[in-house]
Amino acid sequence: MKAVLFLLMFQSVSIVAQVAPNSELFLNLKQKDSLIFERGFNNCELEAFVDLIAEDLEFYHDKAGLSVGKEVFIRQYKDGICGNPNFSARRELIDGSLEVFPLYKNGELYGALQKGIHRFFEKPKGKPEVPGSTARFTHLWLLEDGNWQLKRVLSYDHVMKD
Repeated sequence: MKAVLFLLMFQSVSIVAQVAPNSELFLNLKQKDSLIFERGFNNCELEAFVDLIAEDLEFYHDKAGLSVGKEVFIRQYKDGICGNPNFSARRELIDGSLEVFPLYKNGELYGALQKGIHRFFEKPKGKPEVPGSTARFTHLWLLEDGNWQLKRVLSYDHVMKD
């Protein structure tokens, strides 16, 4: 009898998996990823994504360590990749690698995990672009007052290419 009750309880719990790539949530967060990387990282248009970053952002990087706070994150962009006139970099999302997993509380969407694989390219001034690293990322997005905020970033498994 206990086993039957357990099975009934288990079946009544909805199992949430990744959303379809054509879903509104997937497309919305993919667009936000593009603002951060295509416009921000690749083109140094920081104003394109500054409103997406939570004030208490935590960015965990397997090579560069932990950075905390929106101000620190923006400054690292400005002083790092966007502040060196002798070097530029480009990020490319690996096709088909992006996944989005919704987070619910009491049936209401409050956040999402976004994960994928991206590759980076480096271009010293006056030289051709060369492959850099390939890495995995996981982003925790929270829906706050109807707006998506990037709250936590995990950037890991960086592998250098020859």
